[in-house]
Amino acid sequence: MEKDFKVGVYTPEKTIFDGSVVSLTAPGEIGFFGVLADHAPFISSLVPGKVVLRDKIGNSVVIQSTGKGFFEAGHNKAVVLLDAVTP
Repeated sequence: MEKDFKVGVYTPEKTIFDGSVVSLTAPGEIGFFGVLADHAPFISSLVPGKVVLRDKIGNSVVIQSTGKGFFEAGHNKAVVLLDAVTP
């Protein structure tokens, strides 16, 4: 069984996502990267693109970022800060 971790996705205006997932893929400055539970501490700048979150039963949430942002992961928590997203 896949282990999950907490993720929060935020813009300056609102919380886009706050929950548990088993995987996260995001568009980093030098390419896409993926994160699973127990990932080593990690920080990256983000560029516009798709942030994909997958839960334990295989459902995916796709967030289309239209601006830059930042990502931080550590201790089974991840935070995604985005300038803007498409509705």
